[in-house]
Amino acid sequence: MTARKPWFFWLPRIVALVLFAGFIFGPLSNLLIWSVAEAWFFPNKLPSRWGFRWWEYVFRPTSPAMGSLWLSIWIAVLTTVVCLVLSIPAGLALARGRLPWRGLFLLLFLIPQAFPNLPIYISIAQIFYALGLNGTVPGVVLVHASHGLVYSVWITTAAFAAIDPELENAARNIGASAMRTFASISLPLAAPGIMASAIFVFLESLDEFTGSFFVGAPDVMTLPLMLYTAAAGGNIQTASITALILLVPSIAFMLVVERFLKADVIAKVGQ
Repeated sequence: MTARKPWFFWLPRIVALVLFAGFIFGPLSNLLIWSVAEAWFFPNKLPSRWGFRWWEYVFRPTSPAMGSLWLSIWIAVLTTVVCLVLSIPAGLALARGRLPWRGLFLLLFLIPQAFPNLPIYISIAQIFYALGLNGTVPGVVLVHASHGLVYSVWITTAAFAAIDPELENAARNIGASAMRTFASISLPLAAPGIMASAIFVFLESLDEFTGSFFVGAPDVMTLPLMLYTAAAGGNIQTASITALILLVPSIAFMLVVERFLKADVIAKVGQ
């Protein structure tokens, strides 16, 4: 019979777990409190008046936050479409084609993540200003797509690489064309990985701030820019509610990704 461990054996683990939970849920709890605080003055530990007045203001149809939310969703959808249109043929070519320097091509898609974002976005803003793309939705979509391609190309390539080539060869042997094989075999089998990459791109675009700030502001006011403006202006309630709105799709979509992104696809990333 195994002897019961003394209480002090578990104490460090309990303390570590509590600290970790506080690190994760502490800021979230602060956002929740601020979102329902109608009056909170120093040195009070908690709000002196609670209510949902700010929630009603944010979700009012004429509220700037709602306009920013729908604009952010629209930009995220366009960014996802652009990335998938480019990454599906690129992923298939990188997974199936006998391309020289294949690893170098994959590495090139990591370049936007390899350098500090600030100087890159300042340079892009200067170029887009000369092209007339500053302060436009297409300009913001292009900036978001430059980051989204990292996820879409790498995950899509892994999704196609995880497919058994014998399935495609069998379809070709019975007379299916290359396009029919792709539409009937390759694309359906790679669909979960493609869906996961689309979710990553959508979330990356929805939460993107720096690129939207330098290329889109003040004409294209996305939800992260709205959050920054509210917080900088001292409107902590609106900023907290906006942050919670951005948090919901991230949690929901990550649960979906966990179902789509299988171990065999993850094992092929970068190969």
